Amino acid sequence: MGKTVLSEIRQLVEPQVSGLGLELVDVEYIKEGTHWYLRVYIDKDGGVDIDDCTAVSHRISEVLDRENPIPQAYMLEVSSPGIERPLRKNEDYEKYQGELISVYTTEPFQGYSCFTGNLKGLVENKIILEHEDQEIAISLDLVKKAHLTFEF
Repeated sequence: MGKTVLSEIRQLVEPQVSGLGLELVDVEYIKEGTHWYLRVYIDKDGGVDIDDCTAVSHRISEVLDRENPIPQAYMLEVSSPGIERPLRKNEDYEKYQGELISVYTTEPFQGYSCFTGNLKGLVENKIILEHEDQEIAISLDLVKKAHLTFEF
């Protein structure tokens, strides 16, 4: 599925999610085995519960059925992003300053494709990360994915 369809889905579901006082964290559409899954990740301060997930599921099901952005059958799942929450929006990099994160790049940067360190912030579209006792700046254009990292 192209990014344009995922963008369309985000545009359809975001107002429904925010209308319930929740944040749309991420949307993914993937095939596992023979089934397709549309996963919608939501959050709020203090975390989400089953009632939040149920309310969002009912709200967005109606919109998705009406607009039909995905022509084939799929299973809808609504859940919390978990402890390794993805960082997608610029605001995420401000909100989670000081937290341990992992950043994966689309191509090697300074010889590596994965960096883990404390998030210092986002400056001029670059993630500032304290990695192995040095500060590095990774352009958002190079980022494949970034998420909070939990240390055991």
